[in-house]
Amino acid sequence: MSIDVVLMSRAGCHLCEIARDDLAQILPDYGLSARVVDIDTDAELVAEYGERVPVLLLDGDEHAHFRIDETALRRALAARGAC
Repeated sequence: MSIDVVLMSRAGCHLCEIARDDLAQILPDYGLSARVVDIDTDAELVAEYGERVPVLLLDGDEHAHFRIDETALRRALAARGAC
């Protein structure tokens, strides 16, 4: 089963860099990778997320913002059928 993992981010965001690094350590265990979207390239995304980045989406559902909780993410991935 494939899970769509998207990190809403922006350039120069320290928390976004940490979230990318965290995901790079966790997602390979499940054969997954994250697509990173720079919200500053789309006015609608800026309006929706503003300063509330990074935001992690799993299959379009908001899973976390600001920080990635490894335990909660692993639990959510397992619940979605990730091995």
